[in-house]
Amino acid sequence: MSDNSNWHGTTIVLIRKDKDVVVAGDGQVSLGNTVIKSTAKKVRKIEKRNVIAGFAGSTADALTLFERLEAKLEKHAGNLTRAAVELAKDWRTDKYLRRLEALMAIADKEKSFIISGTGDVLEPEEGIIGIGSGGNYALAAAKVLMDTKMSAEEIAKKSIQVASEICVFTNSNITLEKI
Repeated sequence: MSDNSNWHGTTIVLIRKDKDVVVAGDGQVSLGNTVIKSTAKKVRKIEKRNVIAGFAGSTADALTLFERLEAKLEKHAGNLTRAAVELAKDWRTDKYLRRLEALMAIADKEKSFIISGTGDVLEPEEGIIGIGSGGNYALAAAKVLMDTKMSAEEIAKKSIQVASEICVFTNSNITLEKI
């Protein structure tokens, strides 16, 4: 397994509030103490299936997993739960995939999941997910903001902003997708 311990710089937050689902991510990619890129897009939408996903980890690995997720959604007629479980199973057992180093936060209108390379498919209890180097900061901010009148989109943006003020591997160049 390769050592990506020097690669940092992702904060992803997923917010489910009222009837809205939002995934937001910052734009920073760092190598050690150097910012390599400040406008990376770590959030994607599968328009055909009305699914959004955010990625933490190696960019190439995340894009590979996104393509696999899209294929699993097609195979399972848009059933996100089934697609997530099948992707996690492949990720853990496939000789090539198990080397990929990333985390995914995915959602459709009904469900939200964190998928990891260890085979985990976790559904959050409170409709909030935070992953990446600033994920815990964004998660904490979002938990506090959920009790306000702010929309899911406003909470996601503010949570990434808070994380960017604490985590040196996170910036406030926000990409956001909403379903």
